[in-house]
Amino acid sequence: MKKLIALVLVLVLCLAAFSGCKDVYSDPSSGIKDISVEDALSEMNALLSNVKVSSKDAPIDISALEEVSEADALADISTFPIMVTGNGQIDIEIAAATEMSADSPDDWLNVVARKFNKAGVTVNGKSVSVSVRKITSGEVLTYMVNGGYRPDVYIPSNYAWGKMLESNFEVTTLSDRIAGNTAGILMKRSVYDSYIEKYKEVSVGKVLDATLAGDLVFAYTNPYTSSTGLNILTAMLNYFDPNDPVSENASQKLVEYQKKSPPVAYTTAVLRNSAAKGVIDAMVMEEQSYINTPELKDYVYTPQGIRHDHPVYTFDYVSDEKVEAAKAFVNYCLTDECQQLANERGFNRHDDYKGVDPGLSGSEYLMAQKVWKQNKNGGQPVIAVFVADTSGSMGGTPLRSLQQSLISASTYIGSENYIGLISYSDSVTINLPIDEFTPTQRAKLTGAVKQLSASGGTATYDAVLEGIKLLLDKQKEVPDAKLMLFVLSDGEQNMGVKYDRITSIVKALSIPIYTIGYNMSSTDELKALASINEAALINASSDDVVNQLRNLFNTQL
Repeated sequence: MKKLIALVLVLVLCLAAFSGCKDVYSDPSSGIKDISVEDALSEMNALLSNVKVSSKDAPIDISALEEVSEADALADISTFPIMVTGNGQIDIEIAAATEMSADSPDDWLNVVARKFNKAGVTVNGKSVSVSVRKITSGEVLTYMVNGGYRPDVYIPSNYAWGKMLESNFEVTTLSDRIAGNTAGILMKRSVYDSYIEKYKEVSVGKVLDATLAGDLVFAYTNPYTSSTGLNILTAMLNYFDPNDPVSENASQKLVEYQKKSPPVAYTTAVLRNSAAKGVIDAMVMEEQSYINTPELKDYVYTPQGIRHDHPVYTFDYVSDEKVEAAKAFVNYCLTDECQQLANERGFNRHDDYKGVDPGLSGSEYLMAQKVWKQNKNGGQPVIAVFVADTSGSMGGTPLRSLQQSLISASTYIGSENYIGLISYSDSVTINLPIDEFTPTQRAKLTGAVKQLSASGGTATYDAVLEGIKLLLDKQKEVPDAKLMLFVLSDGEQNMGVKYDRITSIVKALSIPIYTIGYNMSSTDELKALASINEAALINASSDDVVNQLRNLFNTQL
C-alpha cells in the first residue's frame, strides 16, 4: 500500500511539472500559511506531544581529542574530476577554475585542450598534451598547501590566489591573462533605478552603505572557495579601512555589516534562488556566468574589484620540459581562434575595466579570509543541531558516508558555536545535548556519530520539530545566537508528522534548515525543506560530500 501511495504521489508530481503547475516541493514558499510565532510554538508543542523521544549518552572518542590536521579532513583530490585526459609523452596537469573547465557553456578550456591535444605539438621531439582538472580556485590553494596536491599548471580566476600561493611555493607566472573576465555586482533592474537615484553609482562602498541603511539586501559567496567572494570581501575590507584592510578597525566594521547582511551563500546557485524569490536585491557574480544565465536578464551588472583574467602559473617543482609544454599551451590559448571561442562563451567583455586593486600581499589575502571567518556571523555564535537519519534504508554506504563526512567536516566548526546531535528512525533519540563546541564536545560528537546504527522507518519531521525545540530551549541561555538545523538523510519521510504540518511552523520561526541527501534518487523533499527559509541542499551522492560539508560549515559555522 505504501508503495502504491508513493507511486501515485510521484505521478501527481510529474503531471504537475509537465502542466506547469507548482507542487509543494518546487516552490515551498507558495501555499505556506503565515502564522504567528506564538501559534507556531503552540502547534509545534502539540505535535511533539505524540512524538517518542529518548536520550542516549555520548561516549568520548579519545582520538578526536587529538589535533586534526587539515590534510586528514580533506577528501581525495580525485573527487575533483579530470575533464580532459592527455596521452602525450609529456602530459601536464592543469588545475583550472570551474567557469572554464566544467560543462558547456563553461567549458572553454576543455575545448581548447582537446584541440591542442590533436595539434601535434612537440617539445624536444616528444609529443605534448594537457589534462584538465575541474576545481575551484580556492580548493586548489587548500589542496596544495594542506593536501599535498601538485598540479603542473594552475589557472585560477584571478591573481589573488597566485599571490596567496607565493607564501608556500616558488611561483612562476606564464601569462597574466588567457581569458578576460570581471567580477561584479548584479542588481535587480527595478531596484537599480531607485538605488541610482539615491546613491548615484554602483560601487562596493555605496552598496554597503545602502545595505546598512536598509535600502538594499546584498549577498556574496564563500571567500575560501569563490574567487568572486574573495574579490568582493577584500574590496569591502578596503572600503572599511583603505589604509589597512585587515586591521582591527576593518574587522569591527565587517562585524557590524554582517549583523545586517544575509548569511554568506554556500554557492552561487543559492544566490540565484534567493534572488528569484525576491529575498535579495543584489548579489555578486562573474560576468561570464551572468552572460550565460538567461534568467538574470532583468539584472544590471557592474564590474567591481580586481579583474578575473585567469592568469597561468607553474611552480619550481615542475620539470623544464613540462614548463616548455605549458608555455606552448598558453600560446595556443592566446591564438585568435581560441580567443574567439572564449568570446562565444562569455569571456573577454569589459576590457575597458581596469580593476581596483586593494593592494594586498599574499599573506594579507590569507589574513582577509581569517578576518571573514572570525566575523562572518556578525559576532554572534551559532546554535546548531545535526539531525541524522538512521532508518533502515541508511544501512551500509549511506550511513558510513554520513558518519565519515560529518566527523571530518566537524573540524571546521568554530569553537564559539553550540552543537548538538539527534537521530531518528521510528522515534527520535537525543544523542548529544547542545553545548559549546569545545574539544570535549567535538570528541563527544565524534563518539555519538560513530555509534549510530540503522533500522526502522523514517520519521523525518518528528525529528525536525524536536531539533527546533532543542534550539529554542538553548537560545534561552544564549539569546544573541543564530539558530540552524542540519538534516542528513537518504530518503523521504514515511511515518510520523507530515511535511505540510511543519511548513508554517518552520517559516514562522525563521530557522534555516540545511539538508544533505545521501544517495537519494530524488532530493525534492529535502530541497523543499531547505527552501522554506532560504537554506541550501547538498546532494551527497557524489564522493566529494566531505568537501561540500567543509565548505558549508566554513560559511555557516
